[in-house]
Amino acid sequence: MSARLALLALLAMAGCGQAERLSRIGRAPDMSPVTNPTEDPRWRPVTMPMPQPREAPPMANSLWRPGSSTFLRDQRAAQVGDLITILVDIQDAAQLQNRTQRSRNGTETMGVPNLLGLETQTRRLLPRGADPANLVNTNSTGTTDGNGAVRRNEQITLRLAATVTQSLPNGNMVVAGRQEVRVNNELRELSLQGIVRTQDIGSDNTVRHDRLAEARIAYGGRGSLSDIQQPRLGQQLLDILSPF
Repeated sequence: MSARLALLALLAMAGCGQAERLSRIGRAPDMSPVTNPTEDPRWRPVTMPMPQPREAPPMANSLWRPGSSTFLRDQRAAQVGDLITILVDIQDAAQLQNRTQRSRNGTETMGVPNLLGLETQTRRLLPRGADPANLVNTNSTGTTDGNGAVRRNEQITLRLAATVTQSLPNGNMVVAGRQEVRVNNELRELSLQGIVRTQDIGSDNTVRHDRLAEARIAYGGRGSLSDIQQPRLGQQLLDILSPF
């Protein structure tokens, strides 16, 4: 019964996905509305280990403000709601190759040609034609040859404006941003989230993606080309359920 219910649920989910695709035949995918990231049901405040708070020492007769990079006003993002530009430049390449070979041969032979004269009595107990000198003879052979290779090359260069969604007690800030670009009938989506230090923000209010802690960067798309690149639902179901 549980397997039947799971199959029905899977078919219902597949039907919903197909209905969404059928509803946009002949037109481009709809863009998502601009929303507050903190209103997403999946959004959760980030909690990180924090040092003990310390008060800035008083600086009498000083024009310098603690935490400021200029004498006038710091133009960098510093509080919730400020914008910051994230420079995404991913150039990742990896090549792995592994091969394992194993071979094993085994031969066992056992017999009782002479045993205090009792070997003549064993003929009565053994089937006709049995030879006490060659009672057991086994032979086994096993061979394993595994070969695997991975070659990956990725390059993404983008600029994304993100919003400061949270300010942590130690001064670090949680940033999140989304970008959607529609070209013809293909919608490209870029989403980013992470934690940035104020010291890593440049004077032009930009920060590199490799300066983000707990970075979550996703780049994908929706549309006709993306649909063609996905395997059919029946093939995905067989890949999950088939034990061979």
